Amino acid sequence: MKINGERRYALLQAAKDSDFVKKMYGGYLNVYVEAFGEEGERWDLFKVYEDQFPDFNELQFYDGFVISGSAHDAYGNDFWIVKLCFLLQTLDAMEKKVLGICFGHQVICKALGGKVGKAYTGWDIGIRQVSVVKDLALCNYLDDLDEMPASLSIIEIHQDEVFEVPMGAEVIAFSDKTGVEMFGIGDHILGIQGHPEYNKDILSNLIDRLLGMDVIERGFAEEVKCRLQLAEPDKKCWEKICKNFLKGR
Repeated sequence: MKINGERRYALLQAAKDSDFVKKMYGGYLNVYVEAFGEEGERWDLFKVYEDQFPDFNELQFYDGFVISGSAHDAYGNDFWIVKLCFLLQTLDAMEKKVLGICFGHQVICKALGGKVGKAYTGWDIGIRQVSVVKDLALCNYLDDLDEMPASLSIIEIHQDEVFEVPMGAEVIAFSDKTGVEMFGIGDHILGIQGHPEYNKDILSNLIDRLLGMDVIERGFAEEVKCRLQLAEPDKKCWEKICKNFLKGR
């Protein structure tokens, strides 16, 4: 229940906190709140991968929900992913604000009838330029940006992607690597394939972890980390887009 009219948000966390993120940031919740939160708000944490979900009777009291990234496949049939899809269908019916990041972007798509799968072009890791589709009628949260650029750079780390958006959805951004970098439904659903909340140190640590698990090759990892030193994501712009969306601005 809301107290004194405070805004209330929930992070539906779909991945365990890494040792690095716990040490440097105190957990992923702090990373998301730092990026998208504002003073006077309440943020609740639900570790959905551990079957922690908000009470359905409490959903009405939330102003918005954020779904994190994950190493899990959004198209998988793990019990908690199926349960998350049902929750997302409910939130869509309620027209609650839902922001999906990476896995979150993909699982929203799956839940609402789109198509998701492993990218034919393999891993996308690093900082990528995404092109924004112009003249979108549904994107009020882009309106107050100072001269919306034709492209924005964002941190990416994924091997799955959205192939087909749900009925009624609109593709907002794309890249030369991924056809759906960002999509929206009305003013209440927003999916972003990249990570607007990440800093480069989090990405660098993830690359080291993937290399240590033999998921990616050393040469590829070294090349990506070298390119990281030469580029910066448009983090402030992405954070503003996400805040505008979540706060209904």
